[in-house]
Amino acid sequence: MKKKLMTWIKKVIARLVIAVVAVTFVQVVAFKFFNPPFTLNMVYEKAIAAHKKIPFKSRSYEWKDIAQISVYLQQAVLASEDQRFMRHHGFDFREIRLALEDIITRKGFRGASTITMQTARSLFLPSSRTFTRKIAEAWYTVMIELVWDKKRIMEMYLNTVDWGRANVGAQAAARAYFSCDAKALTAQQAALLAAILPSPHKWCAVTPSPHVLQRQTRILGQMQNMPIIQ
Repeated sequence: MKKKLMTWIKKVIARLVIAVVAVTFVQVVAFKFFNPPFTLNMVYEKAIAAHKKIPFKSRSYEWKDIAQISVYLQQAVLASEDQRFMRHHGFDFREIRLALEDIITRKGFRGASTITMQTARSLFLPSSRTFTRKIAEAWYTVMIELVWDKKRIMEMYLNTVDWGRANVGAQAAARAYFSCDAKALTAQQAALLAAILPSPHKWCAVTPSPHVLQRQTRILGQMQNMPIIQ
């Protein structure tokens, strides 16, 4: 009886794993061809607000193809978030090693998430910080790199990243902060948007702090060395 039970449990687990792999793979393949009308995180935040019965401001979101987004913004986010984006396959092991070294030597915490990892997180996963979510993020990152090309990853990232003040994506951020379309962003404006990305709910592109302005200057200096993905 015990042996039969263990066999049954193994079969159930195997089927669940296969189902999860199949469903998530279909999701990634679908979004290679179709633009998302919303992200899971947008739905998650609305559901949490409803559950807690707190006011919820609808997210501003408008999809723009990569050709409709300023090349300066592409270069700015690469300079700020993932300078080896074109060379890695979803995980920047050099940044991961440096982040671990900083933690071990107590120099502080530094992010090691690539643009692909952030895209997986923004599009497919809720904003909760759990170990399970990190595993799911890694899994989606692998699949995204297998199925999408770098252009699609960048396009998806620019459209789904949280830019604070209830703005999701480049078009919403450009309209909210500079009253222009994403295509019209200047190098200075793009660098400022990239400068607030690590903490978009704390830092502001309208009234930037000295620290944000310092980040903007650094990003502007590095942008010319970043590729343009079109």
